[in-house]
Amino acid sequence: MKLYYSPGACSLGIHIVLEEIGKPYELSAVALKDGAQHKPDYVAVNPKSKVPALDRGDGRVLTEFPVIAWWLAKSNPEAALVPTEFEAETRCLEMLDYVCGTIHPQGFTRQFRPANFAPNEADFPKVVEQGKALATKYFETLDRNWAGGTYALASGYSVADAALFFVEYWATRRSGMTLPPHLAKHLDAMLSRPAVQRALQQEGLPA
Repeated sequence: MKLYYSPGACSLGIHIVLEEIGKPYELSAVALKDGAQHKPDYVAVNPKSKVPALDRGDGRVLTEFPVIAWWLAKSNPEAALVPTEFEAETRCLEMLDYVCGTIHPQGFTRQFRPANFAPNEADFPKVVEQGKALATKYFETLDRNWAGGTYALASGYSVADAALFFVEYWATRRSGMTLPPHLAKHLDAMLSRPAVQRALQQEGLPA
């Protein structure tokens, strides 16, 4: 398998999942800041011009974080990265969708790419402020409704935790935000996992 990623991007979560599974894979960095995602070589891999993308090892490529995470988990059941009980499986998908479809774009893309939301540069600080406010709101929603223990789901560790980790990491390492109690404990638990430590080291990121 080959993971197309950018250091510290949301692809970090998929990198963690690959490390948890423990099967051989390659990394291929895509320099988002240099616009590499729009260049012909990468567009040929992923016409959506974003990361992550996963070559499954047979030349076929998967895109979209929730789909890649789900495929990896279902293809490697021995790693126990997705619940087997139907309700828990549903909640896992719910968390993946909330992180990738709401928290990421509304809470953090606003902070990191304000030009996507406002054509006037003078408005960028307001967009960033709004992103932080939204991220705070989303985190507090998760904290109030926390159904898990150490990890996000009552059923235990799953790909949902790898997804939640990357936005928690952004919040604390890039945005200077303070997480509510359950999420702060979750972040600490994730940082203690060897797979997370390896992924961070391989991407040159601080723990």
